[in-house]
Order: sequence, then C-alpha cells, then structure tokens
Amino acid sequence: MIQNNESSPILSGAIKRRTSRSVIIAHGDRQVIVGGDAPIVIQSMTNTDTVDAIGTAIQIKELARAGSELVRITVNTQEAAAAVASIREQLDRMGVDVPLVGDFHYNGHTLLKEFPDCAQALSKYRINPGNVGQGAKRDSQFAQMIEIAARYNKPVRIGVNWGSLDQGLLARIMDENAQRNSPWSAQSVMYEALIVSALENAQRAEQVGLAGDKIILSCKVSGVQDLIAVYRELARRCDYPLHLGLTEAGMGSKGIVASTAALSVLLQEGIGDTIRISLTPEPGGDRCKEVIVGQEILQTMGLRKFTPMVIACPGCGRTTSTVFQELADDIQTYLREQMPVWKTQFAGVEAMNVAVMGCIVNGPGESKHANIGISLPGTGESPAAPVFVDGVKTVTLRGENIAKEFQQIVLTYVQSHYG
Repeated sequence: MIQNNESSPILSGAIKRRTSRSVIIAHGDRQVIVGGDAPIVIQSMTNTDTVDAIGTAIQIKELARAGSELVRITVNTQEAAAAVASIREQLDRMGVDVPLVGDFHYNGHTLLKEFPDCAQALSKYRINPGNVGQGAKRDSQFAQMIEIAARYNKPVRIGVNWGSLDQGLLARIMDENAQRNSPWSAQSVMYEALIVSALENAQRAEQVGLAGDKIILSCKVSGVQDLIAVYRELARRCDYPLHLGLTEAGMGSKGIVASTAALSVLLQEGIGDTIRISLTPEPGGDRCKEVIVGQEILQTMGLRKFTPMVIACPGCGRTTSTVFQELADDIQTYLREQMPVWKTQFAGVEAMNVAVMGCIVNGPGESKHANIGISLPGTGESPAAPVFVDGVKTVTLRGENIAKEFQQIVLTYVQSHYG
C-alpha cells in the first residue's frame, strides 16, 4: 500500500548536536574550541619518533597544512619529553601555530614533573586512566598529572581504551554484575566499565582541581557497533565534550570504511565534538590521509566545509576512455593543493562544487547543478566538452588542452566569485 503525505515536507540533516561544555585548546593567539557550538574539530597524530625533533616538526607541519587542527605527539621517554619544547620552537619559527597534544602512558606523571618545558609547550594532555599505574600508585600518579595540568592551565583528554582498561575497575564492575538478579552479558559489562572509567576519572580530575571546562572524554574501541553503543550511552550520561575515533581502525579501505560507518552514525545523532581517523598507513604512505578522510566525512555529511568538492561519475561502458578519470583526479588534486592559499584569499571557496562527468547521459544535467561542470565525450560521442558555469553553458572545449583550459576556468571562477 502506498501512502501520500502532503501535510509536511521531507527534511534532511543531522540531529542538533548534544549540549556540551566548551574546552579551549590554545597556543599563543591560536584557539581551537572543542564542544559547545564550535564546529567539529579534526585532529591527527604523528608516527615519527618524537626524539627526532626535526622530523616530527616537519610531519606536524604537513598534518597542519592538510587541515589537522590539533596534532598529538607521543611523549614516552625522557628524551622525547626533552624534545617537545624544541619541536614547538621549530613550528613557531615556521609559522605553524597548531596546538600540540602530548600522549602519555605509564610514566606521564614523572615526565611532566621532570620536564616543565614540555608541560608548558604542550597545549593539551591525553591521559589514559588504564595506563597510569597500579593499586595505590594509580590514584597518586593520576592526581600528579592532573595537578600539573591545572597548574599550567592545560586541558586534558581522559582517553579510555578497551585494550588497556583499568583491570581493578573492570573486576569491580564484574563483581557488581554478579550480584544482579539478571546479570548482564560480558559485552555489556565491558561497555559499562569503559563508560564508568571515563566518568569516574573525570570526576576525580575535578576533585583534584582541574576545571570542568578543561576535560574532554573518549572511550575508544575497534568495533563499529561497540563504538556506537558506548558513545550513545556516554553522551547520555555527561556533558563533557567527546572525542570520537575508532581505535586500530585498520589499513586502506577497511580502515576508512569502518571509521566512516561508526563515526557517521554518531555524528548524525549529534554526538561528537572532535574526531580522529586512526588509519594504519600503507608502507611509505602519507600520514595526512587520515586528515583528508576526516574532512571528507564531515563535508559529505554537510557538517563542515574544507575544500571544493569534485563530483565525478563512476564510469561505465559508455566511458571507455580514461580522460574523465584523469581530469577528475587532476582537478581534485589541484583544488586540495590550492586550498592552503585560497582559504586566506577567497572566503567561501570551500563550498564550491565542481563536476567532471564522462558522457551525455548525466553529464550536462549534473554539470548544471555544480558551480562549474564539464561534460566530457563518452565512447562514440562528438569530441567536444561543454562547460557549464552556475548552470549556464559558457564554452565548449576541444583538442589536447582540455584539462589545462578547464583548470584555468576554475581558477578564474574562484578569483571572480570569492573573496
């Protein structure tokens, strides 16, 4: 049975973001706000040896140029801690003001105390409550890190991970579960332990003296449905800003698909204030790929705009030539490479759409919907490529220089329509 609904329009868009506190992460005049009404923040992490201050600074610059608004670095040894201030100084000399986040495990209390230059150079600390110590030492060492954060006015992400969950807390939750008339499943107990760990440690941090608007929470797991279930409940129980990420997402398409599947569901429900895509790089691969994937998730969902979007058809038997594939790739690369300059000169250019289509079936129509579109000839079609600007056909390109001529049309459009 088909039913008509003429009483209300069909609506689209994500659910309104959950209400959360705002946390300011700053370096000099640069402020990145996580939570509240601020846009969802993209962040990433280096995979260099932090002791290599030059190599680490170069990778941070690359990540920041790609669009990472926060960059996390490993601080795991005395040598790494000693290098942090030098890394910050090198970035400042290069004009890179991205805030740095220090990732601490096991010995963070010692490193922050012994290397005050490191503690001050970092804009935020990440503390894993499952890796701060055992028994009585655990509470003391956690408190020491929080006290230093409060002293230097640094925000903290309390980042729980199911691969390093506090075993004492897990045992307590399991004991409580055993007393229930209808005990929960092992999976539900694990979810509860993750959430309780995050919330109890946030409360402990406030008791030690860290302001509530200096705390961000995360509960990372590597399963898509697990992540969705945990964050839905975590979001329900608190108003701290939430850091989203599928930990150990994997390599290549698997990591991209898994991260996109998990984060998109939560973001659509208004959950999440900052995201990191934890991709395993291909051997020799570009670390910046995780930044681009994060941007594309937010942009394709309509939550933020980072760079002009290229719309291109997938190709079929009508498009046996690779011309449109090569042009789409060239234009997409060109747009992303230009954005670091364009975003300072041409306000709003990140909202532009460019269509590169392969044949007459959808080519002209899709090109008319974009700001600029080109419909390339398919197999057996006349060797001509009409170009549409804001829905109007302006020129038809022919010959060997179509790619260069179309790129110039794009540049002219940007210069005349934005800024």
